[in-house]
Order: sequence, then C-alpha cells, then structure tokens
Amino acid sequence: MENMDKCVQFSIFLVNKPGVLTQVFQELGKAKVNILNVAMMDTMEHGVLRLVANDPMEARQVLKTLNVPVTETDVLSVTLSNHPGAAADLCEKLSNAHINIGYMYCTSGGTRGGKTRVILKVPDIKKAAKVLENIGKSRGKDMKVKLRRPGGKRNTASK
Repeated sequence: MENMDKCVQFSIFLVNKPGVLTQVFQELGKAKVNILNVAMMDTMEHGVLRLVANDPMEARQVLKTLNVPVTETDVLSVTLSNHPGAAADLCEKLSNAHINIGYMYCTSGGTRGGKTRVILKVPDIKKAAKVLENIGKSRGKDMKVKLRRPGGKRNTASK
C-alpha cells in the first residue's frame, strides 16, 4: 500500500432514465471537477452513483444545483500495485484486524504493474489506516496517511 487518503464520497440517487447520468457528469465537467473514482449501481427504485472528486467543495455545490438527493460519506482511498492478489492482501489485513469492509470499488491500472486506487467503506477509517500503515512498515516502507480536508487540500501526517 503506497498511500492512503481519507476522502469524501458522494452517493447520488438518480432516476433510472436516459440522460440523467449524462447531466450529472456534464455539470461536474463544466465546473472542472475531476472524478477520481466512480461506481454506478441500480436498485428497483433508482440508480446510485458513488463518486470521489478532486474538489469535494465544488462537487457539493454542483450537486446542489442539480436538485438530486445526495449523501456524503467518509471513505478510505488506498493506492495498490495492480497485480493478482493485491486486493486479497488488503482484505486479509483488514479482516485479521476485525475490520469489516462495507463495500469497495476501484480503478484499474492500465497495465500489469500499474497502480489502482481502491475506495473502502469501513466503520473506522483511522483504525483501518493504522492497520495498513503498520503493514507498510513491516515491509520496510514508511506509510503516510494523507487526510483530505473538505476543499480537496491535504494534511500529511505520519500515523
């Protein structure tokens, strides 16, 4: 695990019909909000778009103008090497520390050996970061946990 961020994730509840998702992405794009992670799933009633953006304050303002139901959740973002078993290692470390993963999604690295950014919903972000930080130290790597402030700015602190 190379770095970890505490991030704001937006869960946006959308009507299941053509063009609604496009509108969300277009408005975020017009505001120059870059989407770092995204997952879309559906239920019988609506679609749920989960996303992490580079500028949470600006994303929040854009989403308010769309007049759609939105919730915010703190999540843990972990950068992993993109290779077989990397996600299994991450899950095993958290499981061994009795930390449940409510859900997760990720980007995929372009090539083998690339990087992937995994978003984890865990009940205690600080505890999960400490467990993963200690794993990095045991492998000879000094992990730094970067806590993202509400505006996209980061505080870097060794845990």
